[in-house]
Amino acid sequence: MNAQNDTHRKTIGYILWIFGFTGSHRFYYGRPVTGTIWFFTLGLLFIGWIVDLFLIPSMDRKADLRFRGGPIDYNVAWILLTFLGLFGVHRFYMGKWVTGILYLVSGGIFGIGYLYDLWTLNDQISIINGSA
Repeated sequence: MNAQNDTHRKTIGYILWIFGFTGSHRFYYGRPVTGTIWFFTLGLLFIGWIVDLFLIPSMDRKADLRFRGGPIDYNVAWILLTFLGLFGVHRFYMGKWVTGILYLVSGGIFGIGYLYDLWTLNDQISIINGSA
């Protein structure tokens, strides 16, 4: 697989797995439904969380095949969303200045926009990268 298609990193996946009982690594790899399930069940009562330790390489390969590489780096965007998402920093990074400012003054539009981005960030980046 060439570097252009290496959209996600196992290292980031494993770092997010540490908080995986919240589903963060599953959102990162483009699995929002199971990410939400993990969030509300503490990683299926921690059992699914432990199993995911071994599934991350497979989730990484599938994400690399599914999402389009380009000028917007998925890893940077996800780190920004994870730690500064309520302030819209990830949206500024993607060039979405208007919604970035809205997130900045409203706490990620009162948290709802932040949840929306957990579900859709990979697709948003893929669209931007596809048009570049």
